[in-house]
Amino acid sequence: MKDTRDKARALYDARSTRTPIPPFTDDEPGLGMADGYAVQRELIDLLLADGDRIVGHKVGLTSEPMQKMIGVDSPDYGPVLVSTVYRDGDEIPLSRFIAPKLEAEIVFVLGDRLEGPGVTITEARAAVAGAVAGMEIVDSRIEDWRVRLADTVADLASNGAVATSSRIVPIDGFDTRLVGMTLTRNGVVIDTGAGAAALGDPVAVVAWLANVLGADGVALEPGHLIMTGALHAAVPMAPGDVFRADFDRLGPVTVRVSG
Repeated sequence: MKDTRDKARALYDARSTRTPIPPFTDDEPGLGMADGYAVQRELIDLLLADGDRIVGHKVGLTSEPMQKMIGVDSPDYGPVLVSTVYRDGDEIPLSRFIAPKLEAEIVFVLGDRLEGPGVTITEARAAVAGAVAGMEIVDSRIEDWRVRLADTVADLASNGAVATSSRIVPIDGFDTRLVGMTLTRNGVVIDTGAGAAALGDPVAVVAWLANVLGADGVALEPGHLIMTGALHAAVPMAPGDVFRADFDRLGPVTVRVSG
């Protein structure tokens, strides 16, 4: 794709200045997923050159409603950068983002290296050390979230940040499809969800990711965080908000939003 590096630099600058840019697909509506990943790889190189580090991967568009909204039939993925990881109870400043929204999701911690292609759900489950309660802050460096597939893929799958609980729960004894979640904002229930919203089974997300990355010679490594996708529609964030997601088996995770 022509000017892949220029597109990556534009996204890099948008992240640095918190100033969004027009969608690439406005001028080039024919851009597709492969074009988006070409830009994403260039952008990752720029961020790693600054000293950041990949500590996992996020998978997005894992629910059917989100796929229909973007007009695709497959998830997308991007890196989890160490600079974007928060812990349960942390304060998250809105000043880090452009137009952030919050999603609750199941996050896995890998115990064993996993490399596709050919990884089954059974093999993915065996490679998982356990699950933690998670919240993802999605953000877009594209103006007004006017994203098509190539735009969001290029923009690291619209990653912003992630907050996780500290207790890693082994998943041997329960069905991750049936893990229920209740999300509250300032003590008021605003949404619910279940693990099955993520590709029918969040463990299937791990297998899918291992196989897609494996085709490019990339493995999922021990200790990596694997974010499996939202269990509900993303919600906006405002200064002073306190979000808490309570998960069956996994417990709660809380984030506090500062101005």
